[in-house]
Amino acid sequence: MKKLHGQIEKGFMVLCGITHEDTKQEADYLAKKLCNLRVFEDENEKMNLSVKDVGGKLLIISQFTLYADCSSGNRPSFINAAKPDYANELYEYFMQKCRDEGLEVEKGVFGAHMEVSLLNNGPVTIILEK
Repeated sequence: MKKLHGQIEKGFMVLCGITHEDTKQEADYLAKKLCNLRVFEDENEKMNLSVKDVGGKLLIISQFTLYADCSSGNRPSFINAAKPDYANELYEYFMQKCRDEGLEVEKGVFGAHMEVSLLNNGPVTIILEK
């Protein structure tokens, strides 16, 4: 039987990739940027509101495959992804920083095989890096 671990309605689904070079300073910056990014429409249909402004939530899913290197051969290399212990520590830290910004945060299960569904309400997909 499948178990539901995290679900949100309005807000952001965040695929969070962590590399071995990432630090808490990057997590601090990205949490603040993510929580204050103005991409939701206001009453004039302008992207002018943050996830906080619209009462949204975050679903943050750890995704080491974002650091796949496919430049050589046909099998991806994950050498740029952080080791699991460090990645999980920074993943948990990042989620706490988002909570500290006043947002409710749901999450997946770190390192697990998950089925993830997304209903994308609009044409916005953004990559945030520091």
